[in-house]
Parts: sequence; structure tokens; C-alpha cells
Amino acid sequence: MSRLPLRFSFRSALQLTAGLAAACAIAAPAQAQGEWPNQPVTILMGFTAGSGVDMVGRTLQESLQKSLKTTIIYDYRPGAGGNVASEVVAHARPDGYTLLLGTAATHGINPALYKSLPFDADADFTPIAPLVEVSNVLTINPAVIDVKSVREFIEKVKASPGKYNYASTGNGTGTHLAFAEFNARAGLDMVHVPYKGGPDALQAVLKGEVCCIFNQVQSVLPQYRAGKVRLLGVTTGKRVPVVPEVPTIAESGLAGFNSTIWFGFFGPKGLDPKISRKINDAVKVALETPAIRQKLIDAGNSPRVESVDQFRATVKADRQKWAGVVKTVGASID
Repeated sequence: MSRLPLRFSFRSALQLTAGLAAACAIAAPAQAQGEWPNQPVTILMGFTAGSGVDMVGRTLQESLQKSLKTTIIYDYRPGAGGNVASEVVAHARPDGYTLLLGTAATHGINPALYKSLPFDADADFTPIAPLVEVSNVLTINPAVIDVKSVREFIEKVKASPGKYNYASTGNGTGTHLAFAEFNARAGLDMVHVPYKGGPDALQAVLKGEVCCIFNQVQSVLPQYRAGKVRLLGVTTGKRVPVVPEVPTIAESGLAGFNSTIWFGFFGPKGLDPKISRKINDAVKVALETPAIRQKLIDAGNSPRVESVDQFRATVKADRQKWAGVVKTVGASID
């Protein structure tokens, strides 16, 4: 039997190995894509643990894990109104394993408020699904400013320009812009004191460091029910079912005032539409589960179910709306 020279056998082996490697390289992404998810999914959150955003995310976590058959990990990266977390996701691989729990602030307000961002809030993200619509509420410490209505609040603050401080969950957040718009509409002169997140900001109100805050209804319910704070008015067009005794700000003297925010999931640009739809379907299952839906409503949220395309349109329209608000109040952050 004749034998091939060693060099030919070795060369053939190299060629065969290279061919197999190339085939695997081509097949592996397709296989991984088809099996998504085959590892834990990390969802970055631009706000602190215990915040309203966190509460909604935690409420949906178990259902999402069950639907997607994987572990959901929340990674907290607070700072710059959610921009720190947003930047990470904007530059992440579009493989569906790094997502963002974004808000009307991160994708509606910040693009208009910040003079420069390390990402494009439109081009660098894939909108996936909304979660809830949220009402903020004007919350006061009566030991600092003892008023019982929005009208009384406006009158007292107007009488002492620059005296009263208000907290927010950070520069550029929905709580910041809601108060800025409120002050502009009511003609108030107040000092803005930003905090890292909802829990810190609310503690500042409770301690009397500031007189008030616009914060999410769900995050202040325990303190309100314990009599530690007073709620003067919600920012939505209609009263919130969980606190029906609290009037809207619009019916309390500022006609037409409506400042709502939403939370939703985003992926990096280039995310496979199949993955987006799969996550969207899982969110829909969670939001239509009676126990989860009621828990969200009882916390002051309105579950919001939309398709991927509908949510994309929502984000675009909201960005335009907040650009108008930012221009009206003359706010900006370097």
C-alpha cells in the first residue's frame, strides 16, 4: 500500500480542521440564536433597589423567568438619571442577554435634557415592551410645609420665593421634570435637590431636609398610610384607584396638567426581532396574569400591553412630548 508523504497528510489535516472550524463558526451563532435563551438574562436598571422601577421589575421577575425558562438577573447601575445603565446596554452585544429596564426619563426626557450623551437614545436601542404607566404624586412633609391642598401649596410657596427645597430621584428623571413643569406652570421659585434614587429622596422628605417631592404613588403608599406624609395631587389626568381620595393636580388649580411616565424593556440596536417578540410575549403573559396585574394596580401603576411596533411608536411620541416640556421650562444638564 502506498503512503502519502507526511506533508500532504499534515496539510490535509490542517485544511480539514480549518474547514470544520469555519463550519462551526457559521453554525454556532445560528444554533445559539435559535435556542435563546440558553443562559441567564441580565437586565440593567438605572435606579436604586427599592425604587418604583425596581418594584415593578421584581413584580414581573418570576413570571418572566417561567415564560422564558431562564434566570432573570437585575443589575443596578444608578446615576445620571438612568444614563449610566443606558450606556452599558447601548454598547452591549445584541444577543438578548443584556437588556435595560428603561423609563420615560431615559428615553424620553434625557435626550432633550442632556446637552450630550454617550449614546443615541433612538438609534442605539431596540424598544421591546412597555410594562406600566405610572402616576407621580405631590408628596409633602406637613411638619415642613403645613398645607392641605395644591392651591394652598402654591400660595405658600409663592409667598416665600427660594425658601422651599424639593427633592427628585435624580437630574433628568421624571420626578425632576414633573416638578420643573409644575413650578413653571404655577410660577414658583423652588430649589431642586437631586438624590440618587427614590428611597434616598423620600427619606430626605421624611427627615425634613426638603419639603416635598413628586414621586411615584407606589413608592410612598406605606408612609402615606402611616400618616408620615401628605399627598396633595396626582400628576395623571384621572385619579389613581389606589388613592381615590387624592385629587389630580389638573382639578386642583392647574388645568390640563398631565405628567405621566412609563417603564419598559429595551435591548441594544440590532437585536433579533424574534428575541424582541419573545420577550414582548412574556411581558404580556405577566401583565395579563390577574394576581400580577392587581398587585401593580394596587401599587398605583397602570399595566400597559403593546406590541413591539406599538411600543416603538410610543417611545418616539414621548420623546417629542418631553422635548417640548424641556424647552418650555428651559431645563438643561451639561
